[in-house]
Amino acid sequence: MPSRTKDMTQGNPTKLILQFSLPLLAGNILQQLYNLVDTLVVGRAEGVTALAAVSSTGWLDWTLLGLILGLAQGFAIQIAHSFGAGDHAGLRRAAGHSIVLAITVVTALEIIAQFALRPVLTLMNTPADTYELTLLYLRIVFGGLPLVMGYNLFSGFLRSVGNSRTPLFAITCSAICNILLDVLFVVYFHWGVAGVAIATLISQALSCLICLAAVLRLPIFKLSRSDLRLSRDVSFGLIKLGLPIAFQNLIISVGGLILQSVVNAQGFIFMAGYNAASRMQGLMEMAGTALRGAVSTFVGQNYGAKKMDRVRLGLRKSVQIAVLMALVIGGAVILCGKPLLRLFIQDDPAIVEQVLVYGYRFLCFMGASLFALYLLFVLRSALQGLGDTVTSMFSGVLELFMRSGSALVLPLFMGEWGVYTAGIISWYGAATLLAFSCRKRLRRTWLDEVQ
Repeated sequence: MPSRTKDMTQGNPTKLILQFSLPLLAGNILQQLYNLVDTLVVGRAEGVTALAAVSSTGWLDWTLLGLILGLAQGFAIQIAHSFGAGDHAGLRRAAGHSIVLAITVVTALEIIAQFALRPVLTLMNTPADTYELTLLYLRIVFGGLPLVMGYNLFSGFLRSVGNSRTPLFAITCSAICNILLDVLFVVYFHWGVAGVAIATLISQALSCLICLAAVLRLPIFKLSRSDLRLSRDVSFGLIKLGLPIAFQNLIISVGGLILQSVVNAQGFIFMAGYNAASRMQGLMEMAGTALRGAVSTFVGQNYGAKKMDRVRLGLRKSVQIAVLMALVIGGAVILCGKPLLRLFIQDDPAIVEQVLVYGYRFLCFMGASLFALYLLFVLRSALQGLGDTVTSMFSGVLELFMRSGSALVLPLFMGEWGVYTAGIISWYGAATLLAFSCRKRLRRTWLDEVQ
């Protein structure tokens, strides 16, 4: 299992970013593969009702995952800065404090999640056909929040020091485990949505343990008791980086939950089609999220090393790569989307055709606007790598207002087309804000260098 580090403050920025992105992309493909297998196995083995129950959990699941991921990303930024600056003692203090803070946060989230599930599902207009199945699925999945926190925290440590291969190995093992257990639990044991959730839990435990083992093998992360003893300055610095990203993810999720409640209110068939397409959105995003991880690490390390020329060059190259990838992937989805959607649905042919109509329309909307989402990923990650997590948080606020406002208003005038548009219009608004903010931030650092 690879466990080496990578200094990204030297060498060709384009080559470094692409090399770092490839393992992340492979990991994203595998992660989305087992998400799609969840959908495929449930949809074909259990029918449209079970499919709708599992698929409709996306935004609610992301609400808590986003909080966890945001904190882990913020903590990793400080580790990247310390690694780039050669401050190994500071790196260990940041890692130790991150672990203690993560345990505290995830314990609180676990308690809140289990108590709030039923009223939240009611507020989201969850259809009676799927209510109990959705509740059961989420109860089990949310039981694994500590495992999710562990994986994101330890994989964040590894990526911050330039190791994107071990997280890939962890995801590979996790994906294979999840797929095999999906088939075993759902097809052979007939456990339905509970089987899918249990398979997810076991696979998450595996990926967490693999990353933890890799972190423990790196001398740079050999922690002492004093590293685990919280100090105000280090804790505040980590929270200052992590909390805005977590809050940004939370408010984006709130907009998504509002949109999901509007989708649910459109009826069972529309919900099944829209949610099936939403599951494919993960596939469409995976190259962008891989690039996002590479940009954050590259910018973070070079910012820590005070090499701003490399930051600016790396960002320009990343934007070019992002637009090209989005155009290729978006075009492919528009051409091949309907046959892919058909794989997930097994039910009465008349129902299947109705579900496909709604799902494919939404896929086309997403494919045509994917470049805006990819730009959003790159620009937001660059700002976070520079330590500016507050501006990225405000971009999340803008996403919330644009997504929720559009979801509540546009369907009144445009029907189903308003629902499709509401999920995408926020990409353009947030990307525009981030573009101006990045330019301003980089110009300010350039003026500081000149002076």
